[in-house]
Amino acid sequence: MGQRSMKRPPKHVQGFVDRYGKARFYFRRPGYKRIPLPGLPWSPSFMAAYEAALNGAPAVEIGASRTVSGTVNAVIVGYYSHPLWDALQPTTQSMRRAILERFRAQHGDKRIATLEKRHVEDILGKLKPFAAKNWLKTLRGLLKYAVAARHRGSDPSEGVKTTKPRKSDGFLTWSEDQIAEYRRRYKLGTRARLALELLIGTGQARGDVVRMGRQHVRDGVLSIRRKKTNVPVEIPVLPELQEALDAMPPSEHLTFLTTAGGKSFTAAGFGNLFRDLCNEAGMPKGYAAHGLRKAAATRHANAGATAHELMAWFGWTSIREAERYTKRADRARLALGMVTKLRTGTASVKPS
Repeated sequence: MGQRSMKRPPKHVQGFVDRYGKARFYFRRPGYKRIPLPGLPWSPSFMAAYEAALNGAPAVEIGASRTVSGTVNAVIVGYYSHPLWDALQPTTQSMRRAILERFRAQHGDKRIATLEKRHVEDILGKLKPFAAKNWLKTLRGLLKYAVAARHRGSDPSEGVKTTKPRKSDGFLTWSEDQIAEYRRRYKLGTRARLALELLIGTGQARGDVVRMGRQHVRDGVLSIRRKKTNVPVEIPVLPELQEALDAMPPSEHLTFLTTAGGKSFTAAGFGNLFRDLCNEAGMPKGYAAHGLRKAAATRHANAGATAHELMAWFGWTSIREAERYTKRADRARLALGMVTKLRTGTASVKPS
């Protein structure tokens, strides 16, 4: 990174040398709690902790001292500073904070002890299935804290169920022909091409791709923790991705992908840009960034990767997600094998 970069810590970082001669660094952002950072600025461990603090540092609640004990408002304030909240991933905190703040705006002055099962069902009944599912998870997290802090004796959401969302395959998986067509449209050395190679080459979600930079690569291996699950991922930089990285102009930015103004992307901002790039390349509606993650998983499964190998590469915590791809690949291989047997006359047929 150069001597100049090493002397200047990232934004919101303050450092000092303690009485034992050890350099210590803290993330200090106005209105947020102070968070210690490991190692030295710009090192992989330091930047991983810095990014986590930047995206998920719990804010110091203004006006917390003026809340009335036992109210929804007071319980939410207490929840934000409790280990149950700290244990959540930054992306989960962001989603649940938005829900809790709406809940606080509507019911903040009411006592949490008066919340009943019928109230929970009434709130969820006005929401669509996916939204109801997220609200219920969020309320249960808050109520778990409320019970632990003795603001109430039990969780009124127990036994409450939401309507199951209709099953969907979600984002469409890119075909090899579509990937090739996109590459023909965007040449090496362009940000558009690098975006695709990062997505298909690493198989990571857009929220992780926008965080990737040269500090995450050492000896041909890219190491990063998934933002959503905090699972560490260590994967080799594949030749096509390395070719795309080498073709880009020299840059001192911390991320491979930057906006036109030279700043790092947000996950949503990058998603919007990539959708526009797909439109310009003539990709049908429904094919987006996450579809390339699914295409990468399909590639690995078709190449013979096991479920556990897929879990390691893609950072999944559940084997069920990996088995969706391995089972699909196994069925395809079995079907092709059966075609070969039929053509060669070696297929076994049970007597009637």
